[in-house]
Amino acid sequence: MGSDGAQIGIVSTQDALRQAQELDLDLVEVAPQANPPVARIMDYGKFKYERDIRMKEARKKQVRVEIKEIKFRPKIDPHDYATKKGHVERFLRAGAKVKVTIMFRGREMARTELGRKILDRLVTDLGETIVVEASPKQDGRNMVMVIAPTKKAMEKPEAKGQPEEPLAASVEPGPAADEPPPTPTPEPVAEPEPTPAPQEA
Repeated sequence: MGSDGAQIGIVSTQDALRQAQELDLDLVEVAPQANPPVARIMDYGKFKYERDIRMKEARKKQVRVEIKEIKFRPKIDPHDYATKKGHVERFLRAGAKVKVTIMFRGREMARTELGRKILDRLVTDLGETIVVEASPKQDGRNMVMVIAPTKKAMEKPEAKGQPEEPLAASVEPGPAADEPPPTPTPEPVAEPEPTPAPQEA
């Protein structure tokens, strides 16, 4: 094949190399399993660069979904349940799926319905923010459920409270425009002392 993709036909390797050298290009084997093998005259450096760019763009478009795991016990107390539910909500807001695991120990295996109640309660509490991708199922000593966030879960909560208005600067009241300016009070002037009369000798 030529550099423009046109079929040249069957030629010897030496002849194909000569044609590539005349065009200052490379001879690249593109279908070695064919009989006879298929080669193409091209700028291999440019081809490799464009291929890497396409692969990089394809990787950018791939959505990488992270899966987080959080574990509960069947007899979890209300405070721990609220804390772990908060972690689940944080994972969902970040766009991650969550694997919820109920761990059973010893005689708890005889009361697996307690674990199912916790999972059902979690689904009810999270409501429309999740979709259950894998329903609860028993896996050995664990019960596992996978949930994924909906668009509603990834919405950022609105900021609470409004910014306070700046306080107005206090200004001393000045004289009204219609009032005349105050008249200055004159200071008293000291009278000069009398000069004594001259005495006769």
